[in-house]
Amino acid sequence: MSGNTITHETTTSADPVGTTRGTSVAPSRAARELGLKRSEFTLAVHLGRIRTLPDDGGGGGRRVARDEIERIRAQQGFPEVLRESVRSVGTAEGAALMEVTRARFTRLARLGLLVPVSFYINRYRAVVWLYLADELRQFASDERNAALLKGRTPEGLRDQLTEGLDLRPRNWRGRHLGFLLRRADDDPWSRAAAVASLLDPVEVSEVVRDPCERSHLLRFRPTQPSHGVPGSPSAQLAEEIMTAADPDEIDWLRADLAGAVDAARRQRPAPRPVPRGAEHHPAPKERHPQRRVPHPERSASTPPGPAPRPPKTEARGRIRGLFGRLWRRDP
Repeated sequence: MSGNTITHETTTSADPVGTTRGTSVAPSRAARELGLKRSEFTLAVHLGRIRTLPDDGGGGGRRVARDEIERIRAQQGFPEVLRESVRSVGTAEGAALMEVTRARFTRLARLGLLVPVSFYINRYRAVVWLYLADELRQFASDERNAALLKGRTPEGLRDQLTEGLDLRPRNWRGRHLGFLLRRADDDPWSRAAAVASLLDPVEVSEVVRDPCERSHLLRFRPTQPSHGVPGSPSAQLAEEIMTAADPDEIDWLRADLAGAVDAARRQRPAPRPVPRGAEHHPAPKERHPQRRVPHPERSASTPPGPAPRPPKTEARGRIRGLFGRLWRRDP
């Protein structure tokens, strides 16, 4: 079983629809009008079931066009079909849905055969993985998976489980990256920031060495799901899950980040700070050397006059300096 099981989801287009704030609504209102809980609405957006558009009113968030809401409401079976398409279940409910034991369900998930769609940290600081009910039903109904649902797990897979293989965090990160890239639309820096969000800051600084580009990248960093108070054990555990850990996964993301930043740099270079005072003191214009014109009353054979005398203050300074040197030489 290979560890390289991360895939990007691009099944459903999430291109923005509409551009006017007056013809769109906030996510909370869209969720109410579509009969969804906020968590269900967020998942529906991630999966491409609901298309959003940038908030052109300066809010920086996302909105849902009125036309999009009407399109969804007009679909056959609304709202039950929509709700079922985003229903997520945990291990116990998922095992019952697939008619397998919880232990077998967990083994299949650790092997990467069942990909989590989200997770949360419970009050015991344990990670609870959630899966799409639709995907579990499809897996169980596929005849090619019958051997995995009954009987002994193949020896090769058992060995990997014994060695501690658990692809759930990595597969979630791959799926989550697909969500972030879909939300980034065509903005090159947003796409680069989506990749960077799954890497440790040290890794990002090694790939993006230019401090101006790193600072610009940080402006587009997507907001990650919150899990507890910042700095709490739950938040730290969630941060570990959201950060790439396997060496080959890190190498893959670093290569993706380097390519994304290079593309963003070519399309729209990161802004540079203006030198201090440059906006108030423009650089002087370049002067061209002027040809000296001789005085009309002085002929070419006239020798140049004596050098001008230094100012009195300068002359006094020189005399004082001379006396000072003489004074220091006296025994």
